[in-house]
Amino acid sequence: MNRAVGNPKRRPTMGDVARAAAVSPMTVSYTYSQPERVSAETAAKVRAAAARLGYPGPHPAARSLRRGRAGTLGVVLGERLTYAFEDPQAARFLAGVSDVCAAEGVGLTLVPITGAATDPRRVAEAAVDGYVVWTTSDDDPVLDAVADTGLPAVIHAGPHGRGLPVVGIDDHAAAVAIGRVAFARARRPLVLGFPLDRGRARHLLGGDDVPQVRFPVTRHRWQGFRDAWTEAGHPAGQLRLAVCPVNHITAGESFAGQVLTGGDPPDAIAAMSDELALGALRAAGAAGRRVPEDLAVTGWDDSDAAAPVGLTTLAQSLRDQGAHCARVALGLSSPAPDHPRWHVVVRDTTRPTG
Repeated sequence: MNRAVGNPKRRPTMGDVARAAAVSPMTVSYTYSQPERVSAETAAKVRAAAARLGYPGPHPAARSLRRGRAGTLGVVLGERLTYAFEDPQAARFLAGVSDVCAAEGVGLTLVPITGAATDPRRVAEAAVDGYVVWTTSDDDPVLDAVADTGLPAVIHAGPHGRGLPVVGIDDHAAAVAIGRVAFARARRPLVLGFPLDRGRARHLLGGDDVPQVRFPVTRHRWQGFRDAWTEAGHPAGQLRLAVCPVNHITAGESFAGQVLTGGDPPDAIAAMSDELALGALRAAGAAGRRVPEDLAVTGWDDSDAAAPVGLTTLAQSLRDQGAHCARVALGLSSPAPDHPRWHVVVRDTTRPTG
């Protein structure tokens, strides 16, 4: 901590104070901007740590949220910028954020990250009043940059840590539920999934060979699918994971087409999104596979395209979650004590479970 004092080129941050006082960056922010929300003992501890570090107080931008100085909420998007407009679920989430911003008279700024070394600095220097961070990896340095600003922030669907609240469904429990439907009467199941880490490499892995998964959403959904398979008495190694580098119909179609025409084609595909599932359905048609007789397929999100093709899927409201994230980041509500709701929607692409 003392390195911040001894380095004249570096101004101590709220994050430095939070670590020195063993509290969250949000608590430091409240100590200065809303002291009535912090106990006298905690406030004294925060101010003592600030004095030791030579921290002069929050930057004016850190007090701007309730005073309307910057007037905009930043959404940190760990994808290419066009993803916000091309991916139906990202668009739903952003619609929820924008609903709240419009109601509160606050602007919306998209802050994409590309994996470059300059990402943390660019995000931290964004002229915003708070941050909503789209799902990212455990080791994303942007999360530290966001936490260190001391501005209100919330992460959608994880990762947890760094003193930042997280809003999202219980992906593990949801995957167990949809997995039971996807794998009914299956012998050679496959999960069509999201990237494992920020490298976004394409993999086809056996259930016993999946390495460390850095993206919480991928990790929790994979673990839930695997548990659904093994609780029925099957070996985990029989469940394969096809890792797609991007969440897009063409990626799902390409990888599903490869495995369906290979030497050990699956008879069930549980996809981590409707986009990947729709690609799998295209590949099944091209390979002459009957759905669900030869191949069961499930998706995730219950997008507008799911019902017309009879896709069995996991329904959740990303628009509601986006709105909730915006309210948390704007200081209008606290994270919900329980997870948002979800449910399985059974249609025509799966076999009976009985």
